[in-house]
Amino acid sequence: MNKKKTRSTKFETNAVRAGTIRSSQGEHSESLYLTSSFIFESAEEAAERFLNQETGNVYSRFTNPSVKMFEDRLAVLEEAEECVATSTGMSAILSCIMSLCRAGDHVIVSRSVFGTTVKLFDNILSEWGLDVSYVSLSSKDEWQNSLKKNTKLFFVETPSNPLMEICDIQFLADLAHKNKSLLVVDNCFCTPAHQIPTRFGADIIIHSATKYLDGQGRCLGGAVLGNSFLMKKVRGFLRSGGTSMSPFNAWVFLKGLETLKIRMDAHSNNANKLAVWLEQNKKIEQVYYPGLDSHPQFELVKKQQNTGGGIVSFKVKGGKEEAWNLINNTKLLSITANLGDTRSTITHPATTTHSRLNQDQRDLAGITENLIRIAVGLEDIDDIKADIN
Repeated sequence: MNKKKTRSTKFETNAVRAGTIRSSQGEHSESLYLTSSFIFESAEEAAERFLNQETGNVYSRFTNPSVKMFEDRLAVLEEAEECVATSTGMSAILSCIMSLCRAGDHVIVSRSVFGTTVKLFDNILSEWGLDVSYVSLSSKDEWQNSLKKNTKLFFVETPSNPLMEICDIQFLADLAHKNKSLLVVDNCFCTPAHQIPTRFGADIIIHSATKYLDGQGRCLGGAVLGNSFLMKKVRGFLRSGGTSMSPFNAWVFLKGLETLKIRMDAHSNNANKLAVWLEQNKKIEQVYYPGLDSHPQFELVKKQQNTGGGIVSFKVKGGKEEAWNLINNTKLLSITANLGDTRSTITHPATTTHSRLNQDQRDLAGITENLIRIAVGLEDIDDIKADIN
């Protein structure tokens, strides 16, 4: 039995109950379907399933009940028609671009995206014939001036990693649609608990489920969301390309979604307190956090996001030596490049997440040697402050 949500149910309710599939056993918690294949009643049924003439499971590379429950629940939360789950966040981006673009198409990408995303576009997708232009995330003029007749899509992260820059989603959606292009928004940092890009016209949402959707640093996964027409193409790529999410990981992510709103509110509450505290420290050169009224796009943040989110970046006075000294002397914070965990993490972007970019690319993206990023966890904020102090 599959109980669908009604219009009256709110985000927190949907995060717990949307998309649930129950077997004839009547289990209360979602079942974990650890199987590679499925049995058919007859050769005729098998043929119909393989030809998509009958709905039902075929093979876990592209149909699995545990994965479907995760897809359906996340689609409800993101207010999207359909979701395609993938093996990682990077495979979500790859699946999206490979299924919707072809050689000779032009895409415009914010230069402030994750370092590995830049490498994917530059070292792999460009080699397949994709024409890629990079622009400032917040510069409307640069987006407009970079448009071409063959521009297929825009790709952005908002907030950006790690400088917390914001783009005007509605403006970019209108600009893209005027050019018959698509707007793809990586919503990893906010999640649908704090930002729903489809409300502002975004066509496709990308997630690294590895981060906040899981919330405890356990599994790798990704997701692509959009209307059913576009997602049919993405699912076709996944079926042949094999960028599939494992059933076990999907089950873990389902459990993560149940507490998403509670966790995101707590992350953001801690992060806001930390950002305010850091701004008052004389050893800090600059703090980057969307929840601060000193953020240059604070009014836009209030329009698009419920809160400032859980990531705080800042520049210490000095250079790499001073930044590394701070990182190395923390005892509570985990030195790791991952984020979205219950545990606070601290990293040096220039030598980790963005280390594969050349110096010019890092300079354009604002990744300096004295920049530190903290993904604020759920520990007591006073303990986090004491560790940094």
